Amino acid sequence: MSYKRNLTMLTDFYEITMANGYLETGMDDTIAYFDMFFRRIPDGGGYAIMAGLEQVIEYLKDLKFTDEDIEYLRSKNSFSEKFLKYLESFEFKCDVWAVPEGTPIFPGEPILTVRGPVIQAQFIETMILLIINHQSLIATKASRIVRASEGRPVMEFGTRRAHSNSAAIYGARAAYIGGCAGTACVIADEDMEIPALGTMAHSWVQMFDDEYEAFKAYAKIYPDNCTLLVDTYNVLKSGVPAAIKVFDEVKPEKKGIRIDSGDIAYLTKKARAMLDEAGHSDCAIVVSNSLDEYLIRDILHEGACIDSFGVGERLITARTEPVFGGVYKLAAIEKEGRLVPKIKVSENVEKITNPGFKSLFRLFDRDTDEPLADLIALDGEVIPEDGEYEIFDPKATWKKKTVNNFYAVNLRKPVFVGGECVYESPTIGEIREYCRRELDGLWAEMKRLENPQTYYVDLSYELWKLKSDMLSNKTEIEYK
Repeated sequence: MSYKRNLTMLTDFYEITMANGYLETGMDDTIAYFDMFFRRIPDGGGYAIMAGLEQVIEYLKDLKFTDEDIEYLRSKNSFSEKFLKYLESFEFKCDVWAVPEGTPIFPGEPILTVRGPVIQAQFIETMILLIINHQSLIATKASRIVRASEGRPVMEFGTRRAHSNSAAIYGARAAYIGGCAGTACVIADEDMEIPALGTMAHSWVQMFDDEYEAFKAYAKIYPDNCTLLVDTYNVLKSGVPAAIKVFDEVKPEKKGIRIDSGDIAYLTKKARAMLDEAGHSDCAIVVSNSLDEYLIRDILHEGACIDSFGVGERLITARTEPVFGGVYKLAAIEKEGRLVPKIKVSENVEKITNPGFKSLFRLFDRDTDEPLADLIALDGEVIPEDGEYEIFDPKATWKKKTVNNFYAVNLRKPVFVGGECVYESPTIGEIREYCRRELDGLWAEMKRLENPQTYYVDLSYELWKLKSDMLSNKTEIEYK
């Protein structure tokens, strides 16, 4: 699903100045490799979730410069006519590999790689980061919230709190991938078949003389799905009693109450007792009110009686840590038919990049299909599956582990070849189910909300040696 606006110019200005510079210096056809990866998991979590690839594909398929774009650039008096002519006939010709949406991902892993003329591969940096950073952030946050709910459905209620219309729509998509049951965002249902869910606002109740009249009118209109908002005035003294009276009279087939304020744990326990005593043990209790995974965990621990959650602003904005932090870095170029690795060096160790064109493997136990570790290797390396294989921590090489009886899966799939899309995106439902299965397979210790076990992401010996040699020699090293 895409919105019919040309987003080619949604980029950082320096992407265009560099593109012009590459053309002017004769480097425009130099083949470059760029990796997207992220450095840390939001909220100190044990995993993140890949999301947004479908929208990256839509962007790359529609990449073109309009006459208006070119006239705007000409008006800047910064770009050569040769460059502007190049843009007139711009045609995307890159190769792209990526991890499928819904896959658990970890810091340092090349979740997407672009290979192609540097003028093109560099230019698309901004949109790739914008799309994948946002959706991966929201999918990851949604997954944490869903896990905290302990099997109770979570509805994404954040449309009006999102940072833009696009953030609301694609945030709903990402939240659904991360495990939410549906969204308040209607257009996400219409365009992407993400179930639209909702009840009523306080204004509905206020429009009537009292809660009883408001609830009765609503129950008659929606007898098959009647959830009443009981906290407009007083939850226990008027809201719940009015709801019980309406349930007794109208007898809706599916019924519930929603509480959107107050001490959620206390109110739900009292409301549950009142509903059960009145013979409405089948009435669901829905809660909202600025929830996140920590509040959900705590109120459930306190014995709150809740059947489902509506989570808004703290989900759609990932309020506790609203930046995913993915980056897009040059990893190699081709020179005279050979691959020349490139490395970015920094005093901050986590900002030192992994050089070269790489593959990303996940090693699984053959008996249990449980993931054992991820391995970043140089392209073309073969991981021996018929014997023992030693993996090690690339930052603390004395930490080693020998694995056997395993199989290796290359996580990344070809997405574009020579500018032609070769990847068929799964349906949103298929992505969501795939994500659920993959998360179920992770170690339980990795899924703690706080202080989770760190998953192993190792470098192959060949990649580690290449990186070490480049850091030691500070020179470009060629390899076949």
